[in-house]
Amino acid sequence: MGLFSSKRTMPAPDRVIPGRATELPVSGPHTVLGTEIKPPFPAGLERAVFGLGCFWGAERDFWTLAGVYTTAAGYSGGLTPNPTYEEVCSGRTGHAEVVLVVFDPNQISYRQLLTTFWESHDPTQGMRQGNDVGTQYRSVVFWMDEVQRRAAEDSREQYQRALREAGLGEITTEITGTGPFYYAEQYHQQYLDKNKNGYCGVGGTGVSCPRGVLSPS
Repeated sequence: MGLFSSKRTMPAPDRVIPGRATELPVSGPHTVLGTEIKPPFPAGLERAVFGLGCFWGAERDFWTLAGVYTTAAGYSGGLTPNPTYEEVCSGRTGHAEVVLVVFDPNQISYRQLLTTFWESHDPTQGMRQGNDVGTQYRSVVFWMDEVQRRAAEDSREQYQRALREAGLGEITTEITGTGPFYYAEQYHQQYLDKNKNGYCGVGGTGVSCPRGVLSPS
């Protein structure tokens, strides 16, 4: 099996890297928003976790939104506890690169976050985004509760119709219940703010979400 082929396949349990018991050392504040990137967060805020390819650009897409309190780059969806970036890149953790979004629902709705999610990447590419190939770059929504699950599934159906009308393919996005979120290393946090000329291959299809995606949940 070729390198790219193996990276497109989720690892078998006996191939998963064991990881470690301790968290990677990460701390705030957010370099753009000035807020803490780790809990505890102020009362009344909600959380969302999205994977849409390279987390550098994905995090920036969300920190620009009014009503977002903080964001953080991390790993989720796999089996290796507290993985390193190098371990995730090996394809042997099962984790995707993801963004934690902490938001004020009185200022921005979860459905509005979903609009940014769908429009900021190509959800039809399977285990890659552009030239970034591997399971870590898969498209995924990790829902926190039934309200988020229903909103994510409904928005997927609506965006799929829009993609078909534009002559594009089928959505491969996974929508699943949230598991542990592991913070990525400090240098990954707000990477494109710290590195103005940094590269990230995340890019949308050019197809806008239907207005219904923005409807109240």
